[in-house]
Amino acid sequence: MSTPWRTLRLVAADVLRRLLRHLWAAPHTERTRNRAYLRERLVALPLLTIVAAVAFGWAYADIRSDTTALRDSYTPALGDLADAEMSLRIADREAERSLAAGESVRLSGIGKRYLTRTTRATQSLNQVARSGALTTAERQELDVVSGLVVDYGTWIDFAQDNVGDPPLRAAGLSYARSMLCTPPAPPDEAGPGGYPPCEPGSGSDATAVVDRISALEESLRGRLAERAALGGGVLGAAGVAGISLALLGLGFWRTQVFLRHRFHLRVSVPLLVASLPLLAVPFLTADAVLAHRAQQRAVTTAHQLSDATSPAIEATVEERPFGTPHPRLIASLDERADRDLAGGRLPGLGGAAPWVAPVGLLSAALSYATLHSYRREYVLISRSGAAL
Repeated sequence: MSTPWRTLRLVAADVLRRLLRHLWAAPHTERTRNRAYLRERLVALPLLTIVAAVAFGWAYADIRSDTTALRDSYTPALGDLADAEMSLRIADREAERSLAAGESVRLSGIGKRYLTRTTRATQSLNQVARSGALTTAERQELDVVSGLVVDYGTWIDFAQDNVGDPPLRAAGLSYARSMLCTPPAPPDEAGPGGYPPCEPGSGSDATAVVDRISALEESLRGRLAERAALGGGVLGAAGVAGISLALLGLGFWRTQVFLRHRFHLRVSVPLLVASLPLLAVPFLTADAVLAHRAQQRAVTTAHQLSDATSPAIEATVEERPFGTPHPRLIASLDERADRDLAGGRLPGLGGAAPWVAPVGLLSAALSYATLHSYRREYVLISRSGAAL
């Protein structure tokens, strides 16, 4: 066997032997000398504590930060995009009805719902821009959408100014609708609730407002799903943390047993205090599991915000303001996502994530200081002639 392979085999055997010695305690009569055992504990326990605290703290903080991002940025942005699209389609129908009245629209103007909904669409787009959920390219695309909404309103105003001239009125309304949908629905065709169908297109010809909003929604949903999924880094850190925590708990127990038999200590209070953070691990793990499940529910709600809403459902808010809200209203879906994400945690652990790693480092320092003092005391006693 070549020398490199022999060296690698010896190193692997030594690591395995040390690991087995850590996992399974040898009889007290066969154990190593006190000084050697304390030196081994002095290195193993603080090192395992640091590895476990950093790995577990990073994985837990990553899951909690994903929940915060979904609650504060991604789901509100998706809700605002859906609200902007539905508001524009409701406003478009109101404009059509008002312009069909002919000359009377000059005096009364386009209906109040049109003004309310176009203003609401603009506000929703501004809220999306401030959400922090968009990339630079998506922000630029959102600016294009905002510009198209302004142009849409300009052509509706053109149709209103020329309401007495049917060809110009029809041309203005048709061009405005072409900016809203690609291709625009025929005037005599209507979908649920009397709203013309406006399916989003794709490809180079999909340049209307609904097309661009649909593309932004798809991109946001993809990133939301990525944030809600457990990535390879989190899974790897969780695996390292799990192994380290198991070895650490066993190491604390073995050290207490050793100190009881060799040093006649009923219990080492400092080491017991250093091991107390292990009691929080099950609760933090349960909190992380609840957060992940809430994120998965938010993914489902995000798809419903894009696919399950319609102008007919949104119009029920104005038609029946005091009725029971429809479960597929954008506001209802937003509230459901907020409720799911806010409820995906154990009470009292809201600010625990930043403290996991520091508490672990303090525990490692306490373990090191305690074992160092025991070893130093033993060395002093052995130098004065005590038995090893």
